[in-house]
Amino acid sequence: QTLSPYNKGLIRRAISQSGSAVASWAIQRNPLRWAEQIAKKVGCPLDDTAMMANCLKATDPRVLTLAQKINPFGMASDVLVLVPVIDGDFIPDEPINLFANTADIDYIAGTNNMDAHFLVRLFVPAVDINLLTITGKDFYKFVSWVTIAKGPRGANATFDFYTAPWAQDSSQLAKRKTVVDFATDYLFLMPAKIDVAQHRANAESARTYTYLFSEPSRNPFYPSWVGADHADDVPYVFGRPFATPLVYRAQDRNVSRTMIAYWTNFARTGDPNQGHMAVPTQWEPYTQENGNYLEINNKMDDQSMKQHLRSSYLQYWTQTYQALPTVNGDGAGPVP
Repeated sequence: QTLSPYNKGLIRRAISQSGSAVASWAIQRNPLRWAEQIAKKVGCPLDDTAMMANCLKATDPRVLTLAQKINPFGMASDVLVLVPVIDGDFIPDEPINLFANTADIDYIAGTNNMDAHFLVRLFVPAVDINLLTITGKDFYKFVSWVTIAKGPRGANATFDFYTAPWAQDSSQLAKRKTVVDFATDYLFLMPAKIDVAQHRANAESARTYTYLFSEPSRNPFYPSWVGADHADDVPYVFGRPFATPLVYRAQDRNVSRTMIAYWTNFARTGDPNQGHMAVPTQWEPYTQENGNYLEINNKMDDQSMKQHLRSSYLQYWTQTYQALPTVNGDGAGPVP
């Protein structure tokens, strides 16, 4: 919404939580294929695209949504289907080329420190099951699926880069965390870092902030080492620890109070530190030079402002990996 030229001047502030327009999963790059598959399931004609489109528009949205049967073991680009397309109109270009439209929109973007755990456990079950062992073969297969756009060269380079630390620590815990870190980097963290860098580079009156949410997951079915999984931040933003106090602890309410304060201050003033609610520490704006980010959890103090999160991994994805030739157009987009 902030990138579309139609909305320029209409939005003052925006917050992206574990989502990025430049992520590989944020744009549907083969919409006709999916439109035809869904049309076939709901009984719309396939031989005339105009008739098919009119039929789809007249179909109950719930029926359309249920018709998109996702195959999680198919293409990496097929994890999400009903997502935006570059239509030459509302989204006239690649999202990375549209950040000039956000020049006056104050922006917060961030991720959770194990954002992709929910997805990883589907493809590499050993991540959550101690009785199973993670092997290099398991990880390579997963890497190949995610990096399919770059073919074997991309898979090999990425596998070697992420497994290098295994020479010092080859424990199963280290390997489990590597698998989660890899997917989190590619699907969430690196796109968010690109987002804030592009926003800052194009900003005029706007301010830019970024964060890492690292409060460990409250999911009772997860291993104890799992950090903040995808959407684990949402209950804290909306005050769930206060609404259902018997389910949460005092420290959870502290996290919720902190996030509500930063988020509402930002909504009011464009500065997460200034507003009606006190915050535990000063959240400094991001620039490409300082790489500032705020780590949000239940142990916040003046050491919670940090810099250059996983910078060597950002360099790998935006330079080394990007330099490899694309061999499969159905894979990821132009940036991680």
